[in-house]
Formats: sequence, C-alpha cells, structure tokens
Amino acid sequence: MAYDEELAERIRDLIEPGPDVTEKKMFGGLAFLIGGNMAVAASRQGGLLVRIDPAEGDALIDGDSVTPMIMGGREMNGWLRVTSAALPNDTTLREWVDRGVGYARSLPAKR
Repeated sequence: MAYDEELAERIRDLIEPGPDVTEKKMFGGLAFLIGGNMAVAASRQGGLLVRIDPAEGDALIDGDSVTPMIMGGREMNGWLRVTSAALPNDTTLREWVDRGVGYARSLPAKR
C-alpha cells in the first residue's frame, strides 16, 4: 500500500516552508524532515508517524488510535503511530504535526 497522498498534502499545508524543511520518500511513506531530522510522515500503513520527546510517549499512547511505532518487530522509543481515524480534521492533525516539528527542531541539524 502506498502512503495516503491526501494526508501528505494536509501535512504539507500545515508545515511552514523553510530552507530546513524537506520531504523524502522513506519506508514506503513520505517523511517530512526539519534540519534533516524526521518530524512526521504519512505512513504506507496508513495514518501518521510522529516523532516525539521519548519522555512524553507513555502519556500520549491510548492503545487504540495512538500506539508506539513498531519497526522490524521492535518498539521505536520516541515514535508514535496515529491512525487516520484519529485525524478527522486539520485542528487535530496540526496538534500532532506541531508536536513532531517542535521536537525535530529541538534536535541538532544533521549535515
């Protein structure tokens, strides 16, 4: 399954463009990077992948629409998967995108 192009366009509309913002196809999805750090992605499995402060993960996981990201059979600390159903409008999507972008901006830029 390819990533949700409509979701990718919604994300694109919410991320303020700048020289440090790039898009990159990764893992079958479309990732949005800030300073070379992945912030959010439209996942090939549907929904949104969001990079977060690992210390905030447990408080954000609801076990249904927000779950830990699993890659290669292991849980990725600092990454969440948010289902499409949990993103019914741009207000909700903006909260997740802003969280991912904010955390990515807190990291040192990659060269």
